[in-house]
Amino acid sequence: MEHSNLSFYGLGIAPKILEIIEQLKFQTPTPIQHKAIPLIAEGKDLMGIAQTGTGKTMAFAIPTIQKMASTRDKALVLVPTRELALQVAESFTKIGRPFGIKTAVLIGGEPVRDQIRVLAGNPRVWVATPGRLLDLMEQRKAPLHDVHTLILDEADRMFDMGFAPQIEQILKSVPKERQTLLFSATMPPEIFLIVKRHMRMPTSVEIAPPGTKAENVTHELFIVRQDMKRTLLDKILNQYRGSVLLFCRTKIGAHRIAGGLKQRNHRAAEIHSDRSLGQRREALEGFKSGKYRILIATDIASRGIDVKGIELVINYDLPDDPENYIHRIGRTGRAGHPGHAISFATADQKDEVNNIERMIKGTLPISTHPDIPPDAFSAAYHPPAKGGFRPRGGSWSARSFRGRRR
Repeated sequence: MEHSNLSFYGLGIAPKILEIIEQLKFQTPTPIQHKAIPLIAEGKDLMGIAQTGTGKTMAFAIPTIQKMASTRDKALVLVPTRELALQVAESFTKIGRPFGIKTAVLIGGEPVRDQIRVLAGNPRVWVATPGRLLDLMEQRKAPLHDVHTLILDEADRMFDMGFAPQIEQILKSVPKERQTLLFSATMPPEIFLIVKRHMRMPTSVEIAPPGTKAENVTHELFIVRQDMKRTLLDKILNQYRGSVLLFCRTKIGAHRIAGGLKQRNHRAAEIHSDRSLGQRREALEGFKSGKYRILIATDIASRGIDVKGIELVINYDLPDDPENYIHRIGRTGRAGHPGHAISFATADQKDEVNNIERMIKGTLPISTHPDIPPDAFSAAYHPPAKGGFRPRGGSWSARSFRGRRR
């Protein structure tokens, strides 16, 4: 998508922050930034609907830091995962450091005593997962009386992960006179209740309606026997040369796939909830730097990975929730670059594929590989209608596959 007509100038951003933005080489605001920044800068409560990879972190970080530069208030950002907390904190640090505004990350997986020590240094931006923040509140180490900006990021994901009771408790503990910002890829009924109870006449900004597929991403579906998935994966990995993000349903599955890829001399790492915070951080940083070409993840990473230039997303297992298909493929095809998503489905997963297609309002074109025995859905399956998604180059014949992406 082209946004060359948009500019950070004229959005109500202070000159010093405009200088910081220029130093960070941010030239053009994304649509969510262009719409949300002036509204947040005016002090309005805001409900932002945008899929991952749209630049929403800076959409709330820039105006929040601008407001804090002239006050002594604090800002609290609630996020669902540790990875996302670290990335959000990094964005706030980039904008806030020149103003002397410190950021604290309050997440599980790190010693509580270290975070208590950080809080003693009076950081004014707290980026926290709900569980760890409540632990610190119960120890009376994280008072919220001077939090006047509350941001709920990836709100739908927090509800999916069962954080509703913790979020309600936190919302009751912050001052009623505050600015509340809520960002989410989808808007389930539970979030509307939060909006009704805890926000003051919020302005709604919607960039991508729920279920909107990521732009610049082409899609492919392979119907394959479970025992042939690994063989098909090897064939695909030998064809692609760029970075690959692979999703599976379970932690055990992620561990087994990662181990098998390493044995076959692939540079691979895994990221899921059984890995320590240090291991997860090393895997993500190694993936960003190129130390690892393949990152194997469960859905904990579908919204927590902000890595530019991912060439390929592989759904080794289809997601449990069709909405997660959107979040997974949103990791590729970002910032105007092309991306590709390949999904493996077994013969009994016709319904799961249909649910995904309804969610994305399109079809997943079926491909075959010349070296893999073709399979088919158990029940009658209607092939993609004209006008649906197209794989790059169409289905893979033996000739087209050999010449592809070398």
